[in-house]
Amino acid sequence: MSQFINGKLVEGTTDETMDVIDPSNGETITTVTLAGSNDVDRAVQAAKDAFPAWSRATPAERSAVLTKLATLMEERAEEFAQLESRQAGKPIRLTREFDVPGTIDNIAFFAGAARNLDGKATGEYSPDHTSSIRREAIGVIGSISPWNYPLQMAAWKILPAIAAGNTIVLKPAEMTPLTSLLFAEVATEAGLPDGVVNILTGRGSTVGAELLRHPDVDMVSFTGSTAVGRTVLEAAATTAKRVHLELGGKAPFVVFDDADLEAAIHGAVAGSLINSGQDCTAATRAIVHRSVYEKFIVGVAGLYAKVKLGPTQDTATDLGPLVSETHRDKVAGMVERARGYARVIGGGIPDDGLAAGSYYRPALVADATPDSEIFRDEVFGPVLTVTPFDTDDQAIDLANDTPYGLAASAWTKNVYRALRATREIRAGAVWVNDHIPIISEMPHGGMKQSGFGKDMSTYSLDEYTVVKHVMYDLTGDKAKAWHRTIFTL
Repeated sequence: MSQFINGKLVEGTTDETMDVIDPSNGETITTVTLAGSNDVDRAVQAAKDAFPAWSRATPAERSAVLTKLATLMEERAEEFAQLESRQAGKPIRLTREFDVPGTIDNIAFFAGAARNLDGKATGEYSPDHTSSIRREAIGVIGSISPWNYPLQMAAWKILPAIAAGNTIVLKPAEMTPLTSLLFAEVATEAGLPDGVVNILTGRGSTVGAELLRHPDVDMVSFTGSTAVGRTVLEAAATTAKRVHLELGGKAPFVVFDDADLEAAIHGAVAGSLINSGQDCTAATRAIVHRSVYEKFIVGVAGLYAKVKLGPTQDTATDLGPLVSETHRDKVAGMVERARGYARVIGGGIPDDGLAAGSYYRPALVADATPDSEIFRDEVFGPVLTVTPFDTDDQAIDLANDTPYGLAASAWTKNVYRALRATREIRAGAVWVNDHIPIISEMPHGGMKQSGFGKDMSTYSLDEYTVVKHVMYDLTGDKAKAWHRTIFTL
């Protein structure tokens, strides 16, 4: 079954099918029937019908469902880990230790956050009135999640929305829908009412586009490329929907001359290769002080050479395949073009026993200039550029020399440098002496062309609620003073 609508797994109503491929070996995991217009209407109607009762449920009632969901996810963690590994080509060690535990922690966090949706008593700012602020659910949320973290990103969309009392129709990436469908099944088993969460497997050009324009969808949340994000904004404008966007990134990794160089080298390897580099917050541009520049390159290249590519089911595997051959070839093309203007160390498509999968070896691109394609454009693969700087001003300028602003890191032992970097680097998150730690309590989201709005943390609840002002008359006076200043009745 390819869709989850109104509490049940059902087939899509189109004749179009799509194979879900294991990118580690090119084998078909399953074939899904894609959703069409009728399915969008059914899912949105189910969410609309479920909204009144779910939005009126008490915070304790919503919290209880999420708490039960976390328990059931724990019990089925290995099933989720295996399925996520196969559909997304992730090493099983990554899904067991990061993707699934991170999702369960996120559920547990929002189970608590659901009980802390405070309004505000604003007091008596008028002599004849008293005020209060209500925080209310928005309605039906139409969400679109990407293929790089299918389970976690689905959870990031679903959890704050339903914790706040909304209902949701989620379109996962058509290449990786399986854990989103299973998540909805388990949530229903946990007691989530029918229609609160609906999953549509379909193409962005059809299902996604219809969700964006549907008159009964009150808000859109999208994670994906900046180019598609612009399209989402345009489409949502036709019905004046609220929009939340988490878009591309080109994270700078700034290494000052006083940094712990060994720590920075290890951080660069982990930060650039997590999820095979298919991460908007991955370290992609190392901006390194000239005095330690060559040592940094030698250190990173040495560790890159030791990274183990291998079958995703092998617990010793460090780096899995890219999501598809098409995407791998895009990454390979950018690296090959860089050989014409930069120093490329490593990279390449394996021609050994991994050739059946979409694998690509880590590539270090040294001496990349700020105007080069590899420095400016999102690669979304296991590729790190390295560019030198001489002064702190140059380092900050290079870090900000990008249209993106999702994440960054600064490596230094000097507290003043650290404070300056966190203040002046334009990004939604700036880490100091680490790169890419993400936890449920802290917000995730960008600025500039990396989008706006937050995932995770209590800040995400601001995205999925509307503030309503309520004012009460205290006097019962039909001829109030302010009335008399406007009318002579």
